[in-house]
Amino acid sequence: MELTKTQRLPIAAIIALDAVLATMACLVPAASHLLAAPLYLLNPMLALLLAGMLLGRDWRNALVLAVLLPSVSCLLTGMPAAGKMVCMMAELATVAALYAVLSRRWAVLPAVLVAIVAGKAVYYGLKAAVLAPAVLVGTAWWIQLATVLVWGGLFALLYRKTR
Repeated sequence: MELTKTQRLPIAAIIALDAVLATMACLVPAASHLLAAPLYLLNPMLALLLAGMLLGRDWRNALVLAVLLPSVSCLLTGMPAAGKMVCMMAELATVAALYAVLSRRWAVLPAVLVAIVAGKAVYYGLKAAVLAPAVLVGTAWWIQLATVLVWGGLFALLYRKTR
């Protein structure tokens, strides 16, 4: 089935998609330990949210995923830690909500890039308020910029291909 902007998946398909993405969110910490690699640098929760937005095409489900992905991973794997989980949920919810608003008037790429950057601002603002005096920025700025550009660019490219 080819998806357009207005088509939505049936509820059973959305539930299955959410279950797969939640499972993947739980596998990231395990894979990180197994590979002895800091996979969090790749911003996997954002990637999973964008995948859900791309495949599900429903902003309401994207908000559900924004809460579901970090909370399920935290509860089942202990990662992210509870404080970061709250910050992450707010970041992902910002990305989903802002993209839903901006994409009505803007092209896909600028809408997703602005939404991701705004989500990062929310994340670090909350992290400073909730987790202070913890290290505010643990990932180098250039890595964060690269993930924003890569995930945003891939989202825009794949969005065009699935329309």
